Formats: sequence, structure tokens, C-alpha cells
Amino acid sequence: MSTGWIVFIVVVVILAAIIVALILLGRKAQKRQEEQQAQLDAMKQTMTMLIIDKKRMKLKDAGLPQSVIDQTPKLLRGSKLPILKVRIGNRVMSLICDEKIFDSVPTKKEVKASVSGIYVTEVKGLHGKIQAPPQKKGFFRDLISKAQEKAGAKMVK
Repeated sequence: MSTGWIVFIVVVVILAAIIVALILLGRKAQKRQEEQQAQLDAMKQTMTMLIIDKKRMKLKDAGLPQSVIDQTPKLLRGSKLPILKVRIGNRVMSLICDEKIFDSVPTKKEVKASVSGIYVTEVKGLHGKIQAPPQKKGFFRDLISKAQEKAGAKMVK
């Protein structure tokens, strides 16, 4: 055997080992996420709230309790999270929103929301339906649509 084949076989074995390790880590992370989701579902409460404001802000700037900030890993303290400022009853508080629903949460409206601790997992409109935000086109689709509009305007003249 030549040295080229030996190097090729070694590289293939290393790649196979990396793929197997990633699959095992992915399964472990998926199990952990399912357990966390089960805990969130067990603690879920439905509340009526007025959403005052929504922003993506750093954890330390969000106005969350100090115990929440202390329990958060140090690497995540600097990252931006989706934060909702809401009024529940007569109390104004900051809650962390699920990333999946953050864009569809309306501001200055009263909604029914599923809350687990300080984590908002689901939002339903109290008075009417919640309108989904318009889909963003993206840079290239926007350029193509502008070019088509200009070409259509030239043909009309």
C-alpha cells in the first residue's frame, strides 16, 4: 500500500469518529431539551397581560431579579435575549420571551399568555386575532423585486 492510501484511510476513520461523537452529543442534548420542555409544560400558567414593550436586550439590563442573573451562566449574561415588559394586574414586570414567538407578540395590546416562571411560551390574542408580522424579503429578493418594478415601469411608458 502506498502512503496516500494510508493517509486517506486515517482521515476517513477520524471523520467517522467525529460524526459518531456529534450524533451522540446531539441525542444527549435533545434528551436534555425534552426534559426542560416537560418541566416548562408542568409549570405553565395562563395569564392575561398587557404587553407594554418588547426588546432584545442584555440580561443585566433587562430588569430581571438578581437571583435570575446569578443563576445564569457567565457566558450567557452578555448575550441579548427577547424581553417583554408587561403589566399583569397592577404589577409591571419583565419576562423572557420564547425566541420562536417573539416576532409575533403584539405591543400595546392585551393578550392571554402561557407563562412558566418568568418565561413566556405562548401568546394568544384576547380581543381578536394576533396578526403575524410581514415576512422579510431578504436582500437579494428585494433587489430583484425593485428591478422588476423598474423594468415594468419602463415598459408602460
